[in-house]
Amino acid sequence: MQERSLLVVLFDGVQSLDVTGPVEVFAGANAYPGAPFAYRIRTASLDGAPVRTSSGLTLVPDGGLYEADAPHTLIVPGGQGTRRPAPELIDWLRAHAPRAERLVSVCTGALLLAEAGLLDGHRATTHWSVCDHLARTHPEIDVDPEPIFVRDGKLATSAGVTSGIDLALALVEEDMGRETALTIARHLVVFLRRPGNQAQFSAQLAAQTAQREPLREVQRFITEHPDGDLSVESLASHARLSPRQFARAFRSETGTTPGKYVDRVRLEHARRLLEDTGDGVEEISRACGYGTPEAMRRAFVKALGTAPAEYRRRFHVPVHRPAEPADRAAEPADRPGEPTH
Repeated sequence: MQERSLLVVLFDGVQSLDVTGPVEVFAGANAYPGAPFAYRIRTASLDGAPVRTSSGLTLVPDGGLYEADAPHTLIVPGGQGTRRPAPELIDWLRAHAPRAERLVSVCTGALLLAEAGLLDGHRATTHWSVCDHLARTHPEIDVDPEPIFVRDGKLATSAGVTSGIDLALALVEEDMGRETALTIARHLVVFLRRPGNQAQFSAQLAAQTAQREPLREVQRFITEHPDGDLSVESLASHARLSPRQFARAFRSETGTTPGKYVDRVRLEHARRLLEDTGDGVEEISRACGYGTPEAMRRAFVKALGTAPAEYRRRFHVPVHRPAEPADRAAEPADRPGEPTH
């Protein structure tokens, strides 16, 4: 069988899940019957010595970076070790990483690529907590703090730990097809639904929780009633404030305007319904407060660059239930609350 080489860079202070998450995805692809090739996965540290992860685990690499052949895909994980990286590691990345056909960073691994000058002139993302730092120290990089991963040519950068798994699944889908990636996702009990441009946070996490109870109640009301009247005037009445006082207080305590918060909650709700249900677009547009399919389409195109129908085509995964044996066909259905085995 043909092979496609994959090399994971190890260093002291690496985040163990940034390594094992993507590796498990690519290893899972190797177990898929009928795969067009196998990933030859190797790990390497500067001198080939074991490294200690940020959580205290010891990882034993397959060898040293300088002895490794140029891989098809080079993965650079993140972790506390990216804060003060060894100069020799940056030198190795600067000299050898461009030889890879696909260059991938997970979480704060983007900081190492940035130090090596490999992200200059490119769009990239990283963990939300260091996006401002990356943009400030490397203004030549187009840092996007929103998506869970970004593809820019041969470069692929991802946000926090679990987004490395999302990115790896996307790469496997690109290499071997959706069915292979879906099978791996099911095996790992993760979703094959998160597009790269999905935000790192939900609206509730991206915005701060208001300090005052009336404003927190408004946040809950918005989440529970996306199809309701969520105008500033209506929300202000829920908070027992004037519209001007409410708008000012909401932005002060949450870091975003009421309108943007409502837009994000409605978009998230619509995406979940498109992913998880078979409801029609018109029904979903009403349930999410858009009123019409055209209004929802405009919101999707503006925020995600794709229409609702295309979003559903890409990310709706029907639930597959195994067929029941013939001898059970005549049995009565399980009663509610009765355990099944």
